[in-house]
Amino acid sequence: MVLSGEREVAQEPLTMKSLLEAGVHFGHQTQRWHPRMKQYIFAQRNGIHIIDLQQSIVLLERARQFISQVVEGGESVLFVGTKRQAQDSIEQAARRCGMFYVNHRWLGGTLTNFSTMQDRIDYLVRLEERKARGGFSQLTKKEAMKLDEEILRLNRNFGGVKEMTRLPGALFVVDIGREKIAVAEGRRMNIPIVAVVDTDGDPNLVDYPIAANDDAIRSIGLVTARIADAVTGGMNKRRELASAYSEEEQREKEVELTEDIATSRAAQEAT
Repeated sequence: MVLSGEREVAQEPLTMKSLLEAGVHFGHQTQRWHPRMKQYIFAQRNGIHIIDLQQSIVLLERARQFISQVVEGGESVLFVGTKRQAQDSIEQAARRCGMFYVNHRWLGGTLTNFSTMQDRIDYLVRLEERKARGGFSQLTKKEAMKLDEEILRLNRNFGGVKEMTRLPGALFVVDIGREKIAVAEGRRMNIPIVAVVDTDGDPNLVDYPIAANDDAIRSIGLVTARIADAVTGGMNKRRELASAYSEEEQREKEVELTEDIATSRAAQEAT
């Protein structure tokens, strides 16, 4: 995982036009809706529910503020989205802001059986180190190919969380229906969940629902990118706070040094 040192990229304010262009407002067919999403539905057109984008903007901003606070406090965010439409957006956004991600397959126990997951990651790291040292050259071609395939498989499952040594401070999830195991594990471990929730989802399952189309690539990309920007903003605030503390500590040391010098001189003059 390459940690990002870049500053938050300035973006234009989120507008109704940008949401409309990304198709954020398109929900599912009216017969596939969840009653608890009623409050976020604006209307229906041709048998399709239309999401209230005014509420989507408010919900997204609320989620962004929370994510920024989590990261500013020193915690990490795990991006989760394994459906085809979300895979690229999840990986790109997580890499850009230096966070962790799962975009191929959520393995049961990733959060609830964290120690076992760490064992599998350690095994992957050992295999990669062995290959890098030329250890595979001593094997038969068939054995080496088998281990190469194992490395590829493990990287598909664990590549995005290879450096996650402790549980994240928050989850960002695309499609809570598809990622129901991830959501259930997050709830069980008391990890706050931010999620894109379409009209067929239950917003009560997550802490910070964002009412939006979770099937369109552009919709997923827009929301995911905004969450990544919030992560970067939180990291910048954390660095600024650390710098301010360092400056304060330096000033305190200078004051102490000045007082020590003054005390020493006074003692010398007294003698």
